Amino acid sequence: MTNSKNITVIPATINPLTRLPKTAIQLRRVAAHARVSTDSEEQLTSYEAQVDYYTRYIHNKPDWQFVDVYTDEGISATNTKKREAFNRMVADALDGKIDLIVTKSVSRFARNTVDSLTTVRKLKDAGVEVYYEKENIWTLDSKGELLITIMSSLAQEESQSISENVTWGQRKRFADGKVSIPYGHFLGYRKGANGIPEIVPEEAEIVRTIYRMCIEGQSTNAIARQLTQQGIPTPAKKTVWQKATVESILRNEKYKGAALLQKSFTVDFLQKKMKVNEGEVPQYYVEHSHEAIIKPAEWDKVQLELARRKNSSRYTVCNSPFAGKIICGDCGEIYGSKVWHSTSKYRRTIWRCNAKYGSGDLCRTPHLYEDDLKRYFITALSQLLTDRTALLEDGRLILNDLLDTATLDADSNRTLQEMDVVAGMIRQMVNENANQATDQVAYADRYNSLVERYEKLQAEYDALLQQKERRQIQAEAIGNCLTALEELDLLEITFTDALWNTIVDHVMLYADSRLMFHFKNGAEKIVQM
Repeated sequence: MTNSKNITVIPATINPLTRLPKTAIQLRRVAAHARVSTDSEEQLTSYEAQVDYYTRYIHNKPDWQFVDVYTDEGISATNTKKREAFNRMVADALDGKIDLIVTKSVSRFARNTVDSLTTVRKLKDAGVEVYYEKENIWTLDSKGELLITIMSSLAQEESQSISENVTWGQRKRFADGKVSIPYGHFLGYRKGANGIPEIVPEEAEIVRTIYRMCIEGQSTNAIARQLTQQGIPTPAKKTVWQKATVESILRNEKYKGAALLQKSFTVDFLQKKMKVNEGEVPQYYVEHSHEAIIKPAEWDKVQLELARRKNSSRYTVCNSPFAGKIICGDCGEIYGSKVWHSTSKYRRTIWRCNAKYGSGDLCRTPHLYEDDLKRYFITALSQLLTDRTALLEDGRLILNDLLDTATLDADSNRTLQEMDVVAGMIRQMVNENANQATDQVAYADRYNSLVERYEKLQAEYDALLQQKERRQIQAEAIGNCLTALEELDLLEITFTDALWNTIVDHVMLYADSRLMFHFKNGAEKIVQM
């Protein structure tokens, strides 16, 4: 007869997660996490209450040892990248300084399911437990991870729903034409009655000065440098102006009393990633939304000037009005400024071909002193104004011809209508393919053919618009030139940066010391050095 087995159970004495003896009496080092997602006074009161509550809550537990309350103010929980206190708490826990983390709820801890589970599992592997008070979930419990997955998913859905509601509300404001301005970083306006932007007179004068300097031909770099030297604070109240800040002021349509709404949008509610709106979502252009600082005609003039500079191969960011306007008659390279005797009393600025001492044949064109160039300019201008009446009449004829864009407009409208027809054919074809069985090879061939046709029409339409824009830029330059010539006092012609920038397109300097002045009205005058 076989003896029956005698089995004795030896109880576990070590906790597999904490690695501590089960019979050991040891205080658990406990920390709490508190967070509010906005900076409003009401939320901050809630935040202070959370800190006070968890401090007392941990101290009242005899088997708990208080470590700290880690707090994040005014930070969203949809991702953990910018939550400094949260990340510091996790790091301390992984370093063995914390055994238990107490938090109000799953949504307070994280509204991103992936972040929540990743963090909990990382802490769990280190033997650190998280307790969600509202849901009564202990993460080292066998059911903890399942409950966390469910609750985190619900919290993430709630966060997405809130984000969609906020986005809807914002777009409804856009559709209603309600303009909002970041007044803290915006020059010229403050929030007025009923939320309508109100002009700040002293700041508005700075904006007008920036526009005037641009029209006079000064580069954005030069404008920024001058504003900095004058001690004028930037829109963000800093002391140093940047080129980009000046350009953003020159391009912002709000200064002419209009507003383009939804220039950017949120791509991902979890990462809060913003993207420039390139047609993915609707935009809303509101005219006469508030009082203008810059007249619309002047704003348009600045946009044309910026477009001219962008399209000009000769435009430079140099502070001098001569930069990019003097061209070598030998090689076609532009002249650059050089300083001679920079450390002595004989210091002088000269202009010389940038390729004069480059590889290959040396340019034979001479250098120019700035004072001499100004004198040659006055001579050429005097020649130009010999018969001012005839000059202005010829200029107005050229201007009228440039402003007559009826043919271009007709071609643009015809191309646009043809594009609409092709787009309709594509939509109809796609719908038919979705609702009935078709030969997919034939469908793909026809579809690609229509798309190719549409893209060709789009290229033609863009070319027509560019041609019209070039004519507008040229007409604007000639119009300003004619106005300056008409208002000029023939008895007191003196050089100014504004006059030079307004009427001179460029100057060609040849090896025989001839200067050919090309004026913006199309006239040319030669001066011998």
